Amino acid sequence: MSDLLLIAAFAALGAGAAGLLGWPVVRLLRRRSVALSLLCVAVVTVVAMTAGTVSVAQAMFLSEHDLGVVVTVTLMAAVVSLVTAALLGRQVVAGSRALTEAARTVGSDTGFAAPAQPLGSELAELSAELEATSARLAESRRREQALEHSRRELIAWISHDLRTPLAGLRAMAEALEDGVAEEPARYLTRMRTEVDRLNGMVDDLFELSRIQAGALSLSPSRVSVYDLVGDAIAGASPLARERGVRLEGGRVAAEPIEVDGREITRVLGNLLVNAIRCTPADGVVAVAARREQDEVLVSVTDGCGGIPESDLSRVFETGWRGGPARTPRAVSSGGGAGPHQGDSGAGLGLAIVRGIVEAHEGRASVRNVAGGCCFEIALPAAAARA
Repeated sequence: MSDLLLIAAFAALGAGAAGLLGWPVVRLLRRRSVALSLLCVAVVTVVAMTAGTVSVAQAMFLSEHDLGVVVTVTLMAAVVSLVTAALLGRQVVAGSRALTEAARTVGSDTGFAAPAQPLGSELAELSAELEATSARLAESRRREQALEHSRRELIAWISHDLRTPLAGLRAMAEALEDGVAEEPARYLTRMRTEVDRLNGMVDDLFELSRIQAGALSLSPSRVSVYDLVGDAIAGASPLARERGVRLEGGRVAAEPIEVDGREITRVLGNLLVNAIRCTPADGVVAVAARREQDEVLVSVTDGCGGIPESDLSRVFETGWRGGPARTPRAVSSGGGAGPHQGDSGAGLGLAIVRGIVEAHEGRASVRNVAGGCCFEIALPAAAARA
């Protein structure tokens, strides 16, 4: 037992001395190449093993022949270990360089190009994370481009819609000022109508800015969807009579929901006004509400003739109004289908609908049906009272 302890002591002294000499070298190389660091670690390990073996061999007073055998075997093992460490370091460096080249493609138009060569577990995990990051960047860029396109489209439409009533107001004001207006009362009524239209447009812009800024303040309370639909139908009835459109609300269930009644009434009002303006005279706008599991679904179906399938995904975008033929004047004129855009005529109504519904943790959707389209909002149902 004492011999084994003595051998262990000599081996520890030899290996420890080599380790103490190699540690400063490892520290100096910690910012250098991974391959060089791996090779340095292998060298320190081999030198420590060799020093310990030689120390023990000398302490055991081996013959020169036996000592030569021990040293030869140790050196051969050292050579194999160093070559293996060098090859491993080269492989790690090659994988690292390939991943560095691939990292330059993160966020590019072509997407992340993963290294073709096999990678170690850690590098492969890093490559997968870079690929996911590149996909998120690409999606973020697509959203930013879509928002920028919507913003430019909105500015263009708002500029157009502001210019038209302002030009009319100016012309009517000049006619009144010059005394050439044959019926001043009719001019004043028309001016009031244009001012109300501008006021509605400004209100919609303010509401939309609050929604997009996340500053929409909700005051939820328990209400019946039947009452909300009834209030919205009552508010839209004058416009429906003027347009010759019949409103139907016979399939509305009295389901309780926990919402901000004022905001949801605005949502339903926007949908109804939108549907009435897009439905030709003698048409029908139907409102229905039902419960499905934990949601209450409210739908407004019109007779607009349908929306092109390619446009269905854009209906709720800010400023969207369909094709060039769907102008604001098409909405202001008499019967006939017009663009789906909401109550302000500026392409904001449906964007406001989606924003308010999503603020209530609901969702808004649209689909084509026979003779028209169906707008549907899903709102969380109120919890049952004990």
